[in-house]
Amino acid sequence: MNLNQAFEILKQAGGAQAARIVLQNKKKINRLQAFLIARKLRRGVPVAKITGEKWFYGLPFRTTRHTLDPRPDSETLVEAVLQGGHKTPTILDLGTGTGCLICAVVKNLPGSAGVGIDKSWRALRVARKNVKDLGLQDKIEIIKKDFTSYLLPPTSYLFDIIISNPPYIAAGDKRVNAGARHDPELALYAGADGLDAYRAIASSARKMLKPRGKIFLEIGVGQSDAVCEIFASAGWRHLKSYKDLGGIRRVLEFVYTEK
Repeated sequence: MNLNQAFEILKQAGGAQAARIVLQNKKKINRLQAFLIARKLRRGVPVAKITGEKWFYGLPFRTTRHTLDPRPDSETLVEAVLQGGHKTPTILDLGTGTGCLICAVVKNLPGSAGVGIDKSWRALRVARKNVKDLGLQDKIEIIKKDFTSYLLPPTSYLFDIIISNPPYIAAGDKRVNAGARHDPELALYAGADGLDAYRAIASSARKMLKPRGKIFLEIGVGQSDAVCEIFASAGWRHLKSYKDLGGIRRVLEFVYTEK
């Protein structure tokens, strides 16, 4: 089967753009492979899950069924950190997944370095590969850790910035799109109201930050007021909100203020 024939099969299954992305790095593909990929596309499997790669903030990242695919909305968080005027900051990424957030920030912020933590060892394997692929292994450490607990030696220092795209979907929410259903539940769901991860971070993050250190959080649609209330009750001050390209309030910036 030539690539034009494979393109037509994949186009019918998932559209022209999906077909182009799948085939862009393939020199040949047989009929069985084409039909198997087409079946995945019809089932709503994201193209990134088929190719094993997703571009984020101009950088290529490996992704698997064990990681949340990097999404354009999350680039808002990277932009927020880069606009902050921070000089040589140390950064902690809570629930790093593919490592796309911390890699994108460190790659674009001279002198920065940091740690990405996740409790999924399968996600950690992906993140470590991405760090290495991007030549950041001397700047970013990836370790297994629950983001609700304080880091232990040898990484028990305090950070200038904390970033996180935590799970923020309510358990049982039927509005999750078809693509997200192919992401790991661990990276998606956070209790009955979708806010459990924010409660945990609001309680524990101050132990990981330097005085006047800042935290940047991605949030779901319509969660701004609730998340601000959670953080205010835990002693945090809301500094700024950032909207994504769709005009949706997507990222919140906080600083901890001792009561």
